Amino acid sequence: MLLLSALVSSLLVGAQAAPTNLTRSLLSGRSVNEGWDYGSEKVRGVNIGGWLVLEPFITPSIFEETGNNGIVDEYTFCQYQDKGTAQAALQQHWNSWFTEDDFAQIAGAGLNHIRIPIGYWAYDISGGEPYIQGAADYLDKAIGWAGKHGLKVMIDLHGAPGSQNGYDNSGHRGDANWATENNNVVRTKNVIATLAKKYSDSSYFGVVTMLALLNEPATYMNDQLLQTTRQYWKDAYGAARYPNGNSDKSGLVLVIHDGFQPLSSYQGFMNEPDYESVFLDTHNYQVFNDEYVGWNWDQHVQGICDKASTYSQSPLSLVVGEWSLATTDCAKYLNGRGIGARYDGSYSGSSYHGTCDDKSNDVSKFSSEYKEFMRKYYDVQVQVYENNGQGWIHWTWKTESAADWAYQTGLNNGFIPQNPADHKYSVNSLCG
Repeated sequence: MLLLSALVSSLLVGAQAAPTNLTRSLLSGRSVNEGWDYGSEKVRGVNIGGWLVLEPFITPSIFEETGNNGIVDEYTFCQYQDKGTAQAALQQHWNSWFTEDDFAQIAGAGLNHIRIPIGYWAYDISGGEPYIQGAADYLDKAIGWAGKHGLKVMIDLHGAPGSQNGYDNSGHRGDANWATENNNVVRTKNVIATLAKKYSDSSYFGVVTMLALLNEPATYMNDQLLQTTRQYWKDAYGAARYPNGNSDKSGLVLVIHDGFQPLSSYQGFMNEPDYESVFLDTHNYQVFNDEYVGWNWDQHVQGICDKASTYSQSPLSLVVGEWSLATTDCAKYLNGRGIGARYDGSYSGSSYHGTCDDKSNDVSKFSSEYKEFMRKYYDVQVQVYENNGQGWIHWTWKTESAADWAYQTGLNNGFIPQNPADHKYSVNSLCG
């Protein structure tokens, strides 16, 4: 499979070259040939966060420059500004926040995958939704850069109509109304079909290898969301595996999120042979409740060790599609613009654990002891995720200021190694 991937990739000019007769013959008749040797090679990747879906904690300046405190997500960014002003700001952001140089750096850091979040509104706007389109063209640029630098791409549908979780990273902070209207679900599935049809074309083979059907549906909120999501995974699988309306199969790994449910709840769900090349995505953070932010450093490390047995028993191939080196929620706007942090007690209903001053937002204030812990925390995570699953994709490559969330900042400041296989601390010594 690797030889085929290398041969096909060598025939492509960038990611969007027209397929030749040879590439067509190589791909004809394949079932699900994913373009990368999943199961043998470990996924080591990074998210391209805060680019094609705005997030206040990743780029606080783009929100603050509006002068409007009511602008808290991409929806309100487009809603509460003059359209021309918002469009110009988005265009500048798309042109500058990620460039080809970032992709060269990512490849140079020994990573092999990137996960690119994009919102449904890049392809479908209706009913007076204020979103501004244009991100889809930059996704194509990114795929071209990835192909040039030997990176595999997971396209991740990060936001759905009505919001699948109510988080700002879905595009619209507030209520999670995705499951309350069937048309929301239909529109989401249609976007997935659009993405699958385009990116399963042979001109993208060996570059776009994975498609995530929906990021972080908050199925813990209510049974309707849970049941709708479970059915959606199956329906979206059909749309993505057979995007051409015939028996031809797309050569993509199709990724479903655990919906914050126990991995064991997916026992017997979407198994082979009826469902092929399905991965389960789980996200592991230790910052979003009072207990976790109160842990000491040893407890944070042990919390990762404790995941090993759960991950190794995953009913489906498992990838940890988001994780970070943060052990507090101190990053500015992490919980939402205008919302404080649990760690310093500024989040409503939380209790004080310590100051945020030297924990996240300014790497120059990080002590040498803190940086050394972060290196240990990096080592235990990547080893647990690789040893007990298919690998990992760190959140995120870069931020304006949240240093404990930025892979690039970790590389530049010595708490992330230049080679992800270089472990200063072995998982055996850390986990016993």
